[in-house]
Amino acid sequence: MTRDYTDEELMLMYRDGDVTAFEILYRRHRGPVYRFILRRCGSGASAEELFQDVWLKLIQARERYEVSAKFTTYLYRIANNRVIDYFRKVAAATVPDTEPGAEQQPGPACAQPERRAEIGQQAQQLLDAIAALPAEQQQVFLLKEEAGMSLAEIAETLGVNAETVKSRLRYALKKLKSAMAEYDD
Repeated sequence: MTRDYTDEELMLMYRDGDVTAFEILYRRHRGPVYRFILRRCGSGASAEELFQDVWLKLIQARERYEVSAKFTTYLYRIANNRVIDYFRKVAAATVPDTEPGAEQQPGPACAQPERRAEIGQQAQQLLDAIAALPAEQQQVFLLKEEAGMSLAEIAETLGVNAETVKSRLRYALKKLKSAMAEYDD
């Protein structure tokens, strides 16, 4: 493909049988979609399964695809619905906590180890704070930060009004800022 197609154009091309268009969409969105799912469900194994399900659902729905919103809105609605289904399946109301320090890897014993340790602690504290957000605030925050969606796109994806999205994002940011206050200089 010689020109940069929009996501919507690529999805229409894929709907019409162009497999290369799907490959481009997948490469563009696999990282952010995976991170969104991982942050929402908190489990790498579950995130992998849900990630595959999202793309499978997209493949299965390709013949019915019509441009009625941005492609990312469509894709993240599928992802969000799969995460909701996951939580219903495990009968959990919130994101499970991860074990403190589970994602930290020891750094090399060089290049300012104290600073590396501090950065690792900050990163883990931020991940823990995101995981501790109420589900609605976490959804909005991750769609904004991981997917790069606008507030209007988030509202459309979640089926709520823009003011609700603004409120949830404001509360999420306030809680995250409070959780990270000890690192303010």
